[in-house]
Amino acid sequence: MWSPSKFRSERCTSMRRGRTLGMAGLACAVLVLSAPAPAAAADGVRLGDVQQAIRSLARTDGVVGAIGEVYVDGKRVGRGTAGSRLLGGKGGRIPSESRYRIASQTKLMEATVVLQLVGEGKLSLDDKLSDLLPGAYGDAAEKITVRDLIRHTSGIPDFAESGKFDVFDFTTAYKPIDLVQAARDLPQGEPGQYRYSTTNYVLLGMIIEKVTGHDRAAEFRRRLFAPLGMKHTYLPTKISDQIKGPHGHGYTPDGKGVPRDVDRLNATSWGVEGAISTAHDVSAFYRALSQGKLVPAGLERQLPRPFPNLCGGTVSSASGGLPGISSTTFSSADGRIQFAVAATLKIDNEKAMAVGDATIKAAEAVLCPGQ
Repeated sequence: MWSPSKFRSERCTSMRRGRTLGMAGLACAVLVLSAPAPAAAADGVRLGDVQQAIRSLARTDGVVGAIGEVYVDGKRVGRGTAGSRLLGGKGGRIPSESRYRIASQTKLMEATVVLQLVGEGKLSLDDKLSDLLPGAYGDAAEKITVRDLIRHTSGIPDFAESGKFDVFDFTTAYKPIDLVQAARDLPQGEPGQYRYSTTNYVLLGMIIEKVTGHDRAAEFRRRLFAPLGMKHTYLPTKISDQIKGPHGHGYTPDGKGVPRDVDRLNATSWGVEGAISTAHDVSAFYRALSQGKLVPAGLERQLPRPFPNLCGGTVSSASGGLPGISSTTFSSADGRIQFAVAATLKIDNEKAMAVGDATIKAAEAVLCPGQ
């Protein structure tokens, strides 16, 4: 549902395990790009042709449209858009600055907020789930800590595996505890063993709200979006939320295999971890995070870090996937460079393996031309 090979894929594997750190998204096969155009220099950084890379990504089977923007030191130095805004080549191109769902990339933001609360003394990594949310998860909660939830070592299964939540349900409003209860009905894992699960972050969201007295969306705005100038980013909360402004539409097959528009997504179930952002805004988050501006010193090692898998290990990636969308942000180790990519889909994420590798190939062509 929403997604590393350390932010493991959620329901689908966000790019081939061991190559990327997807927070949920797509698994992948290789798409070879055509020969890159001459690289351009930007503030001392050599870059490949962004438009050509995005065009190649958009040719991948299952992709409706694709956008990408490159930032160096907070300045946009390249962008690309290809494919179409709507299915069947309709609606024109997607503006590269459009909003899109970043899916499980939201988890890294949520972990950042939790670690800020730890740094403020409002939480401890060793606090037990049973003490923070009494009754929310039964006897197992006595062995589960905040650290376990952040690292996906709680043993708690993903509520989506219950099959109780329909991606096309735009009428049922669920409470976070409903998702947690659905996970309790599934076979449990052992605390301490890695098991990627969005339920961990549903619980962390509930903890944020209890500790701060504010809803999760408000804390994200106050702690991340406003300070970082992420003016076009928000957490959807309604059961039938749509993306604001011009944007690409994603599709997922219904029970008969017919692609259906999932521009609307129930933010109380399938979209519970899905912030809506832009290439500019998500780049601002990764830049600040990489440069140590968001998490108190000494706590940053608790974050589920993106895996350094490109350009000789100097660039990392974090990705996310929800029905109809695959999004990935690549960031250099020093935080100077970000390449944010989003591809809208018309196929089931679990079958979109080629999209993940095509996204990696696009990033390699742009961020490490000639390698």
